[in-house]
Amino acid sequence: MHLDHAETYPQRHTHSADPQRPDGTRRALRIGLGGPVGSGKTATVAALCRALRDELSIAVVTNDIYTREDAAFLLREAVLPPERITSVETGACPHTAIRDDISANLEAVEDLQETIGAGLDLVLVESGGDNLTATFSKGLVDHQVFIIDVAGGDDIPRKGSPGVTTADLLVINKTDLAPYVGSDLGSMARDAAAQRGRLPVAFTTLKTEGGVKPVADWVRARLADWTRVPV
Repeated sequence: MHLDHAETYPQRHTHSADPQRPDGTRRALRIGLGGPVGSGKTATVAALCRALRDELSIAVVTNDIYTREDAAFLLREAVLPPERITSVETGACPHTAIRDDISANLEAVEDLQETIGAGLDLVLVESGGDNLTATFSKGLVDHQVFIIDVAGGDDIPRKGSPGVTTADLLVINKTDLAPYVGSDLGSMARDAAAQRGRLPVAFTTLKTEGGVKPVADWVRARLADWTRVPV
């Protein structure tokens, strides 16, 4: 049965920010990526940047508690020009900065929008490594992706959580490891469908060429929807 956590885990901000910038132009679409430590959030962000950077104008905000390690990784990998990557040091539980007090992240997003200008299509906001309860404020992002990996156990979709059941896209990552960690991809797919209803699920393995394609295609579809929103 699909579990709806909307009332159990209310979000402080209930409306997305206005799609229109003060100058009347459309702001960038904002997509948040969350998930447990080691699930592959930063690797997914890097893969998305590589897959989409030739067709879209992209920027990234990363979150870490006490470091800027994820942003430094993206800079070393040169997935985007340096001026398009920034970071937030939350100094506390990561989901606090993406759900409860979003001010630092929102400022980072808006600074990128000002720097890059009206041509910016997409901002990816990566949460710091958290647990299965992480969700993004709708005042910060327009859509959220939740990433788990097969090494965390194939019972995660069955057990559910706000991230698993309510994210706009659930990504089950590192499918290439399934035979080595005893995870049953078929049961994960069935359990995810039971928990999420019609909400989509993508299986990814970022070690193969094109492994991020299901997520990239989903992002393209969300951006197409976004450009049809009147401003």
